[in-house]
Amino acid sequence: MTPPLSVVADNSADPARPAAPHDLSDRIRRLQAEARSLAREHIHALERALLEVERLSAEIADGGEAYPVGVRDIARRMAEDCEMKVQTLEAIASRA
Repeated sequence: MTPPLSVVADNSADPARPAAPHDLSDRIRRLQAEARSLAREHIHALERALLEVERLSAEIADGGEAYPVGVRDIARRMAEDCEMKVQTLEAIASRA
């Protein structure tokens, strides 16, 4: 039978000694790269949501007499606006 395992502290690192500057700068670069990657994912999620709003708005705008005239008009304008906003987001994101 094997002896039970126990957790021990790692006392090899000196907590009073700060990390080397190059270690910190490497960590900062990694964190910044991760933040940029997450921001790109978030932007893509926004683009997908706007495309869904555009699709729904276009359906309502083309829905005929089942929808009130004012609702169809707002939906038509929203569909046009969403399309332009997605294109703008894509253009801005591609430059970043």
